[in-house]
Amino acid sequence: MTPLESWLLSVLINSLWQIPVLFAAGLLVARALRRVGPAAEHRVWVTALLLSTLLPIASSLSLDLPGFAWFLAPHTGEGRITILTGPGSPQHPSPAAHAGWIALAWIYAAFFLWFTARFLWRCARLRTLRRDAKAITLTGEAAASWQRCSQHLGVSNVTIASSQRIFGPITIGIVHRLVILPVQLLSDATTADLDAVLAHEFAHIRRNDFLRNLLCELIALPVSYHPVFWAIRQRVVETREMVCDQMAAVTAPRHQYARSLLRLANLLLEGMPVTTPHTVGIFDSNSFERRLMRLTEKAQPLRGLRRIAIVAVCTLFGIGIGSSALAFHVHVNAQEASKPSQPSGPINVSAKIMAGQRINGVMPVYPPQAKKERIQGKVILDAVIGKDGTVVKLSVQSGPEALQKSAEDAVRQWTYKPFLLNGEPVEVKTSITVVYSLSK
Repeated sequence: MTPLESWLLSVLINSLWQIPVLFAAGLLVARALRRVGPAAEHRVWVTALLLSTLLPIASSLSLDLPGFAWFLAPHTGEGRITILTGPGSPQHPSPAAHAGWIALAWIYAAFFLWFTARFLWRCARLRTLRRDAKAITLTGEAAASWQRCSQHLGVSNVTIASSQRIFGPITIGIVHRLVILPVQLLSDATTADLDAVLAHEFAHIRRNDFLRNLLCELIALPVSYHPVFWAIRQRVVETREMVCDQMAAVTAPRHQYARSLLRLANLLLEGMPVTTPHTVGIFDSNSFERRLMRLTEKAQPLRGLRRIAIVAVCTLFGIGIGSSALAFHVHVNAQEASKPSQPSGPINVSAKIMAGQRINGVMPVYPPQAKKERIQGKVILDAVIGKDGTVVKLSVQSGPEALQKSAEDAVRQWTYKPFLLNGEPVEVKTSITVVYSLSK
C-alpha cells in the first residue's frame, strides 16, 4: 500500500466518526448560544464545517496535540491500523483483505475527484451565468430603493443585472460584485418587497458571503461525501441567511420584512429550483419557518457576565471536543513488511547438521607421546563458525589433555559452507567431536 493510499484511508476512517461528533457538539453549543443571536450560531456552524475537514486531515498526518489538548484527551487514546505489505511476515494480511483496503482508498479518491469536478463545473456555470446576465438601469421607486438600501448597509460599487435563468435574487463576485434579479421580479414586486430583496443581498455583500461560501465549498471537498456533513453545511446556510435577515430588517420594520419574504417566496419560487451553485441569495435556505420565527420573536439578548460566561463555556466545550477528536484518531500505517530480523549472535546448530556442511580440512595428527602412552578418547570442542564458513572461535569442552592441542590445531583449519537463515549467512555455534583410538 502506497503512502497516498494510507493517507486516503486515514482521512476517510477519521472523518466517518469525527464529523458526527462535531455535528452533535455543534447542536449543543448552537442551542446554548441561541439567545446570543444568529451571528453566534453561524460562527458555531462555520467552525464545525471547518473542523470537519481539518480534523480528519490533521489526524491522518499524526500531528501532536498542544499541551491543553493533552490534558483533555491523552495521546494514548490513539488507534492505529497497521497494514503490512511484502513477503516474509507472519502478520501479512490475506490478499483479499489487502485488496479491500486499497479498493476502499481508491473509492474514496473517486468520490473526492467527483466532488472536485462538480465544484469546477459549477464555477464554470457561474461564469456563464454572469456573462449571460443583462445589465439594467433602475428608475423611479426601484432606483430609490437601491439607494436607500445601499446607504443603510454601507455598500457601494455594486452593479445590477437581470436573468431569465434564475428564480430568485442572487449575489456573485469578489471584486466586481453583481446582484442578479429574476426578470419577473422588477415588474411584479412591490416597493416593500424590492426593499427586502435588495437589503438582503446588500447584507450578503457587506459580509462578503460569496467569497466565504466559495472558500468553504473548496475546503470541504475531502468530506463532501459524508451525509452528516451535508447537515452541517445546511446549518451554515440557514444561520447565514438569519444573520442577513437581521441586517436587512433594519431598513424596514421586522414584521414588514417577514411579510415581504413570504410574498416573494410565493411569487418567485413555487415549484421552482431554489439555489444556484456557489451563489448567495435571499432564498438559499429552505427553512423559512425558522427564519420568520427569529424575525418576529421578541428579542431577549444576553448581556454582561452571563453572556461572557455562556460564550466562554461553549468555547471551552468546543475546544475540548475538537482536541478529543484529534487525540482519539485512527492512523492507517501502510508500511513495507521488513525481512525477518537476523539474530544478534550465533545460532545453535547440531553437530550432525554441521558435519554435512564441512567443505574441507586436515585430519588431526595423533600426538606421538600420547600414542606412546596409549592415551585415547574423545575431544569435544565448542566452535563458532563465521558467516564466511571459517572457524572464528574454538574452545575445549572435554577430553584428554594430551590430545586437546592436536584436535584444536586441525579443526581451526576446517572450512564450511556458509549457513543460511532466511537467505542470509549467519554465525553458527556447534560442537565438534574428534575421536582418538589405538588398535589393539
